[in-house]
Amino acid sequence: MSKPAEELSSRIGGEVLAPNSDGYDEARAIWNAMIDRKPALIARCRNSGDVAGTLAFARQHDYPVSIRGGGHNVAGHAVCDDGITIDLSGMRGVTVDPDARTARVAGGATWRDVDAASQAHGLATPGGLISDTGVGGLTLSGGIGWLRSRYGLCIDNVLGVEIVTADGEIRRADEQENADLFWAVRGGGGNFGVITEFEFRLHPLGPEVMFCAPIYKLECGAEPIRFWRDFIVDKSDRIGSLVEFSTVGESEDFPPESWGKQVYTIAAVYAGDAEEGEQVMQPLRELAPMVTDFSGRLPYCELQKLFDELMPAGQFRCYWKSHYLSELSDQAIDDILDGVTSVPSPNTLSSIWNFGGATAEVPADATAFGDRSMPWMYSIDSVWQGAENDAANIDWTRDFWGRMQRYSHDGRMYLNFPGQGEEGDKLLRDTFGENNFRRLREIKAKYDPDNRFRFNQNIRPAA
Repeated sequence: MSKPAEELSSRIGGEVLAPNSDGYDEARAIWNAMIDRKPALIARCRNSGDVAGTLAFARQHDYPVSIRGGGHNVAGHAVCDDGITIDLSGMRGVTVDPDARTARVAGGATWRDVDAASQAHGLATPGGLISDTGVGGLTLSGGIGWLRSRYGLCIDNVLGVEIVTADGEIRRADEQENADLFWAVRGGGGNFGVITEFEFRLHPLGPEVMFCAPIYKLECGAEPIRFWRDFIVDKSDRIGSLVEFSTVGESEDFPPESWGKQVYTIAAVYAGDAEEGEQVMQPLRELAPMVTDFSGRLPYCELQKLFDELMPAGQFRCYWKSHYLSELSDQAIDDILDGVTSVPSPNTLSSIWNFGGATAEVPADATAFGDRSMPWMYSIDSVWQGAENDAANIDWTRDFWGRMQRYSHDGRMYLNFPGQGEEGDKLLRDTFGENNFRRLREIKAKYDPDNRFRFNQNIRPAA
């Protein structure tokens, strides 16, 4: 063990890994196979005290710090070169208070952990679409999931956090205590400290929900999508939905004649009574001849795992970008259909997401996330294998994203789908809005003046 590793190991209870340690390469590997970074040290923290000790060590020796929860961030922010990775993946406890309808969730938990614990009491909080995604990374940049229609984004259900800031202090942040910090972490990403515990509001749901998922051939064209667009508008307080474009693999779940063909799925979840949802969403299943139909009532925990197989950890290289859209015009739909026909990888997905409902009810200045008036989002989730294919897939994504920019909602982007953040401060200023961005930089200067937490969609401290 190296001298720095020995010193840090003497300060914390968790394991410390250096580049020559057994298990180091496994510990630095994350979900996106394109990311190959080598931290100077990996601190596998067991509690907030370990995190505080690691941050004190980092400050003393001038190490930058990255934060790993589920390791699912597509830009690879969980690991850094030549810094210290604070690994929270061993901190996965979830404690539910069914009477208060709250859950305390450790910083390294995944949404699978939260869903299992809360559904044991017939409760849920908005999470993501893939169950092994880390709670922390998804939540801190907003958190868009199936339940956004009725219960908003993940951040709209955070009641408070325990956070270790760059000075090594363990703080509570909520509406009463450290309220500026609480505002900042709801949308501002991992810029302000290490969240070691979230407190979430829970809602009655399930155990059975209605999932609508008819799959249509791409050659069915724009009409089913236009029907979906118009159908969903006055139901955005009950239905979270997306139209996902994909290529059918060789799977027994699909008829063989569809293998290798492009399709789109009109996927929707009704945040309420499953029987009622089945009736309400039935028209979405009658728009054209279907390739197949995955619609049905199922347990909420099973719903949350449905997309897991599309994104197995460590097997694919990924580059994702997004636009919030000001409108979803007929021309925008046509441009999307035209764009997906040239996709270079059969594993790539792209999706049109609806907003409105509870998501849109939150004022722009209530959280760092900013303006909620965007009615739609389009995400381009490029997924492929082989480093030799990186340039073709990244270039295609950027080109397609650029062509869709004319529909953008003030240049804003979902910061969990940011490419590699190559737009820098302009992206952040556009996404947060000028006032929120200025306030975030001031809060950053207060709690992390040296920008210790910079392996993220980085907000630089105000001068």
